Amino acid sequence: MKNHEIAALFGRIADVLELKGENSFRINSYRKAARVIGDLTEDVEELARAGKLTDISGIGKGTAEKIVEYLNTGKMSKYEEVMKGVSEETVSLMQISGLGPKTVAMLNKELGIVGLNDLEKAIQEGKLKGLFGIGDKKIENIIKGIELFKTSQQRISIGMAYPVVKRIIEELRHNPQIKDIQAAGSLRRMKETIGDIDILATGIDGKNIVKSFVNMRGVTQVLAAGDTKGSVRVEEGVQVDLRVVLEDEFGAALQYFTGSKEHNIHLREIAKKNGLKISEYGIFKGERKIGGRLEEEIYKALGMDWIPPELRENRGEIEAAQEGKLPKLIELSDIKGDLHNHSNWSDGTPAFEEMAEHAIKMGYKYLAVSDHSKSLHVAGGLKDEELLEEIEAIDKLNKKFKGFTLLKATEVDIKTDGSLDFPDKLLEKLDVVVASIHSGFKQGKEKITERMLAAIRNPYVNIIAHPTGRLISKREGYEVDLDKVIAVCAETGTALEINCYYDRLDLSDLYCKKAKEAGVMIAISTDAHHLDQMWMIELGVGIARRGWLEAKNVINTFSIDKLKAFCTKKETID
Repeated sequence: MKNHEIAALFGRIADVLELKGENSFRINSYRKAARVIGDLTEDVEELARAGKLTDISGIGKGTAEKIVEYLNTGKMSKYEEVMKGVSEETVSLMQISGLGPKTVAMLNKELGIVGLNDLEKAIQEGKLKGLFGIGDKKIENIIKGIELFKTSQQRISIGMAYPVVKRIIEELRHNPQIKDIQAAGSLRRMKETIGDIDILATGIDGKNIVKSFVNMRGVTQVLAAGDTKGSVRVEEGVQVDLRVVLEDEFGAALQYFTGSKEHNIHLREIAKKNGLKISEYGIFKGERKIGGRLEEEIYKALGMDWIPPELRENRGEIEAAQEGKLPKLIELSDIKGDLHNHSNWSDGTPAFEEMAEHAIKMGYKYLAVSDHSKSLHVAGGLKDEELLEEIEAIDKLNKKFKGFTLLKATEVDIKTDGSLDFPDKLLEKLDVVVASIHSGFKQGKEKITERMLAAIRNPYVNIIAHPTGRLISKREGYEVDLDKVIAVCAETGTALEINCYYDRLDLSDLYCKKAKEAGVMIAISTDAHHLDQMWMIELGVGIARRGWLEAKNVINTFSIDKLKAFCTKKETID
């Protein structure tokens, strides 16, 4: 699929227009197109062939024409026009946290900085000091941003890798030679970023399996093709490696190549103490192989329960497995609804009816419409009277449903002084109140924490969304004392969100576990702005499982009645 290629082009056009100081309407329209195309689960080429591009909410006639032009010619004239006079290196600087378009333009004009090497050299030579708007703190933030940028370039987002692997495995399953096939590595452990994509298969004819792998649709380059191993690059720019193993070795190989390294080292130490040896070929007692066809055989031979891949980080899971105390991790099928979504009343693309229909198809019992509040102008935040109109519209629509409910909600801004963007008398009319920080990121840790705690103590706030504000590829987030946040959430009965959007995945797995231990409930929500983002609930469930969460720890596994009871039981904390 060329979805990511086209999305990247539109994103780059928006970046360059912003760099050149163009009007925000044009910039926002290209950014919206990039988000919509990038999150499509359908193949944009197939949609174009069927003449259905303009059926996609957020894609107009002009945007559709640009997509068709690229698909037909491999070029987009608008992109080439916008890029005139601007280097790719300069545009890439805008991906660094702390460098907005105005700063990049100034650095280019004042110091002739074109790319990352120029920037790092200028920082080392102290040339940034004294430039307008750049002080010591700004330089410190830019240096941190460079480090984060370099790290993100070395790893693949799970949001990109996960759909690629699903597509590949689904296609290869049609090969009758394959008996079993699974993803391995850090993707199987559902890490937020991964170093590479590994797939493991077993079957009758390894050479035939590798041949079908390297000849898949979407392969742009074959890097290797042997009797048992293959390596390709696909349209999304990702390298994928396939290894074919014998059937009676599949479980051992899957365990070995899933990792983590620390988990496997610990297992080998236990095996050695018991006179056993583990390898990718099986588990052995002397020369005799005692297991390896199934993963469970490896763990059983070591005297422990099978450990779900998401837990294999050597954080106590082995000890829990030895004692029979592993948690019964939450499953995707446990999710009964999504509690953070945006409609076309603010900056989302779907109408209420579309949201409901899609949620019902996903098997949900409820879905929250949580549009932005008025302070977030860039996202078309609702004014008080508009929220009242939205409430009325949702109530009217709900009369049509049986066994499904659209929940009246908001994502209300926590303002820089700690107050909320809607008054309590309005919040009390809602089923669910999601509160979040979108501004004042540079305030100190104490100030940010107090803002969040003030919202948590509000009797109408049920969920704190994306609690750290991080974007995995772009910024570390604001400074906040999450231990204190968790403690006050426990006191007030406020839930913390795992935001499923692939570049957030916020709350992290480590803090999910801390929240669970403190008795704090979690909401797993997509923050979807259009329907094709709602699949990302799978990523959130993966993070929850990495955080040792069970269904009972997650509020959107509740029935509608139990959820509403949870959202109305809070009391004001003085």
